[in-house]
Amino acid sequence: MYEIISWTNFIFLNVSAILSFYVYTLSIMTVTREQNKGKKAWKESIRLRILADIIWILFILNFILWIWFPVKSINWPISQDYISLFIISVIFMLPFLIITFKGVKDAGSETVITSVKNEMYGGIYNYIRHPQMLGTAPIILLICCLLNSLILLIWFSILIVIIIPIVIHFEEKDLLLRFGELYKDYQRRTGAIIPKFRRRKKLILP
Repeated sequence: MYEIISWTNFIFLNVSAILSFYVYTLSIMTVTREQNKGKKAWKESIRLRILADIIWILFILNFILWIWFPVKSINWPISQDYISLFIISVIFMLPFLIITFKGVKDAGSETVITSVKNEMYGGIYNYIRHPQMLGTAPIILLICCLLNSLILLIWFSILIVIIIPIVIHFEEKDLLLRFGELYKDYQRRTGAIIPKFRRRKKLILP
């Protein structure tokens, strides 16, 4: 019974991770879908964003279940000194939690409610285009470290390297359709997930 639960949880952990990113990507392609579906695409994006958040919560729950139901045959430890690993992981996680929180805060209502009336963001977005991605990806890997699971760390490192560029590509493609030259200029002035170290002109927001 233990093996069934542990493997089932491992499968759902991976499915929920991939599915949450997939649904999130659909939710941010509002203008692209509007070309085929009309204005209802905006309400559909809200539903998709909420669904993506629900799947993300399930993904976190699968992570938590790994504490009690790891797949023993592949549960290789990252370190035998778990206390040091735990402390280091928590220390490194704090700045990424702050970045994620700041990204959500500065995105405002658009974090969940996508609206044609929303403008480009300010705050941390004046320096980096995807702070939530910058914050979330390392947090996932650091959770793998907190679980002291080498297989999870390797596997999710591979997934993140593959998935994050895809999500960014489709999101920016849609934002270019939505904001046009304003967003193109913004792309030139800022980095996608790493700030460009030069003087920038701040976004002029209403």
